[in-house]
Amino acid sequence: FLQVFLVEKAGRRSLFLAGLMGMLISAMAMTVGLVLLSQFTWMSYVSMVAIFLFVIFFEVGPGPIPWFIVAELFSQGPRPAAIAVAGFCNWACNFIVGMCFQYIADLCGPYVFVIFAALLLVFFLFAYFKVPETKGKSFEEIAAVFRRKKFPAKAMIELEDLRGSEEA
Repeated sequence: FLQVFLVEKAGRRSLFLAGLMGMLISAMAMTVGLVLLSQFTWMSYVSMVAIFLFVIFFEVGPGPIPWFIVAELFSQGPRPAAIAVAGFCNWACNFIVGMCFQYIADLCGPYVFVIFAALLLVFFLFAYFKVPETKGKSFEEIAAVFRRKKFPAKAMIELEDLRGSEEA
């Protein structure tokens, strides 16, 4: 419920990045809690708080934000296909994690969440460098951001010069 108001205030990209970083820190806290559980019984509370925080950060960022971004990154024509691919990827990854988690936990022991932390770091870096802010921008403005990233600044200046000469 709060996400509807948060996303318009804070912006999609910042909430997504905050959620990923919060999940990363929570995964590391879960790992520390599990590793030190045999030495300190109170570490079970650290692990429980980390799990709750992980879920909260997921609900702030990586849970809902990709659906906003996918809908805003594509124009009307390819949007249904993009949302279908995103939904398939989402559910396929959920299925894989659900089916494999116990085997990975048996293999890695208390370090099982390090794998998730490493993946979250990769996702954070990808989002930081590649995902634009879409709040308050039209599809054309978002597409222009991708064009600027694709072409170097010099090429963009030359492109603008060409457009200027066409209008004259």
